[in-house]
Amino acid sequence: MKDFLPRTHFNEEHEMFRDMVRGFVEKEITPNVERWHEQGMPDREVFKKAGELGLIGMSTPEAYGGGGEMDFRYNQVLNEELTKSDCGSIVVSFGTLNDLCAPYLAKFASEELKQKYLAPMNAGDLIGCLAMTEPGAGSDLAGMRTFAKRDGDHWVLNGAKTFISNGMLSDFALVAAITDPSKGRAGVSMFVVDTGLEGYTKTGPLKKVGLKAQDTAELHFDNVRVPAENLLGEEGAAFGYLRTNLAHERLTVAVGSVATSRRAWTLAYNYAQERETFGKPLIQHQVHGHYLADIASRLTVQQAFVDQCVMAHNDGNLDETAASMAKFWTTEEQQDIVTRCLQMFGGYGFMLEYPISTHYLDSKVQTIYGGTNEIMKEIIFRRIAKGGAA
Repeated sequence: MKDFLPRTHFNEEHEMFRDMVRGFVEKEITPNVERWHEQGMPDREVFKKAGELGLIGMSTPEAYGGGGEMDFRYNQVLNEELTKSDCGSIVVSFGTLNDLCAPYLAKFASEELKQKYLAPMNAGDLIGCLAMTEPGAGSDLAGMRTFAKRDGDHWVLNGAKTFISNGMLSDFALVAAITDPSKGRAGVSMFVVDTGLEGYTKTGPLKKVGLKAQDTAELHFDNVRVPAENLLGEEGAAFGYLRTNLAHERLTVAVGSVATSRRAWTLAYNYAQERETFGKPLIQHQVHGHYLADIASRLTVQQAFVDQCVMAHNDGNLDETAASMAKFWTTEEQQDIVTRCLQMFGGYGFMLEYPISTHYLDSKVQTIYGGTNEIMKEIIFRRIAKGGAA
């Protein structure tokens, strides 16, 4: 989809980066998407190749193989170009590394842990995942049951996590666990846990409605002995760490939602020019032309808002409310836009050989992960109730 309003927040370096990512997607991802969907996960090699191009950890320090600059515009460009592969799964795979694992390791890990995990992850040699959600707790992290008990030079970890992106391929996991049940939220800590430790098992890939090439898994910890030095940051600080990255995570979802909606529009537009009914191309039928006009208008407004959020985040001014608005609004819009675009394909839109069907199946989860949209609206309303609308 063309930009009907200039996107002035990108500079020449961002556009050069976009060209590089586009070439990477066309060569290393798009030709493999169908096979990855069948095998339930991408090939490990794609992360190694991405690491060689500097596509992992762009916002982390150069000392660990990162880009050395906190500029979310590079994350945005990567997300937008990955979306054009018509594989939402790979967007999630890279997002887990760049927007979940990398920030926590860069901000809170010890020098030893950064050298052991962040640098190899940025190089594409290690794959990480973030393990927060539990079978019985969902988005309620205060209800987690996974716990770790200190035993000499180790923490003994027990519990389970579910819906973990990159779970099957991961070499390490950032795991939240209760370390002092008497302190409530102040008793939750984070650990960097090697997946090869005794007692650590994976179940998956989980069978899902969409994201067929995402190796989503359940993780189980049965008396896993984690070295004490693998505590991430300070004991009992996990909730504080999580809050520092929430705006970043939700902005990532919003960026992906707009990118997916724009990709769906492009697919529908191209199909409407090629497909003929009643003696003329679909696009010459008023109902389809109006579909495209309506969606293009909505997406232009969404893109302008999200781009503004990106710059606010770069300046350190994107708060929880604005990030929640972006995540809620764009993902709700995505459900309607992708459905309308699929409708233009008629019966062919229901066929898996057409990429629009993949976007349709992948879209629903956007309203769920990163905090459900019901939670997003509650966050927004609390701000309003406190006088934030005056």
